Amino acid sequence: MNMQVSLKGKPVRLAVLDYGFFRVHAGPRDIGICGYVIQTDAGETVLIDTGFPQKYAEDADAATAQDDLGSFGQVLSVTSENMPGPQLAKLGLAKQDVTLMIQSHTHIDHVGDMAGYPQAPILIAAAERALPRPLYWSGKQAMDWPDANYALVSHDFNLGDGFDVLLCPGHAPGQLAFMVHLPETGWVLLTSDAISRASEIDEKFAGSWDVDQAIHHGDRLMKLATERDAFIIFGHSPEDWPTLQKAPHWFT
Repeated sequence: MNMQVSLKGKPVRLAVLDYGFFRVHAGPRDIGICGYVIQTDAGETVLIDTGFPQKYAEDADAATAQDDLGSFGQVLSVTSENMPGPQLAKLGLAKQDVTLMIQSHTHIDHVGDMAGYPQAPILIAAAERALPRPLYWSGKQAMDWPDANYALVSHDFNLGDGFDVLLCPGHAPGQLAFMVHLPETGWVLLTSDAISRASEIDEKFAGSWDVDQAIHHGDRLMKLATERDAFIIFGHSPEDWPTLQKAPHWFT
């Protein structure tokens, strides 16, 4: 079911969730896996992305073999504490408190608990939801679309006052990025994997699903960030991850 969603309130705080640590063979580079929580002054709780599937916290080696993920990289640390429930608990929240779930895209490190919020609609790009299954990682996977109310994104739009959803295909067919305005911090750009790390710009987004689109949207995101003097949180920045403040810390 495709439905329309909007926020009633303005964002008042944002938290980064720590979904674990992963080594990409290319490079190699060690990256943090993150999600985000945004709360509004109307009591709404928005969750963006849910990290790796639970099976990676139970037995990362077995899960890696099952999904054939070892050809891409290695899980360095994904524990039970890196699952969405415990991460939300650091903020004094529970999974049932989530009023809107957003999928930035559907790769394995973002989509693991997409089905875990039956009370909340799922906001996702129409191009991503049109796929037979979530992207996940390999053809071995058996992840299907959850039975849920979906709100489909086909263009940039304003989810609410101070919350812009930006459609940025390139890394993935339905990649989303987000621009959120907070009372003290001002604008925050959550690039997600539209720009996974600053160096990806210089690398011309090599290896993307669509390199030309990735370059185009990377450029426009950085231009928008400059125009709004935004604080940028990249999707998987090896440089920023060690010092990036995470739950239970809030950006306000």
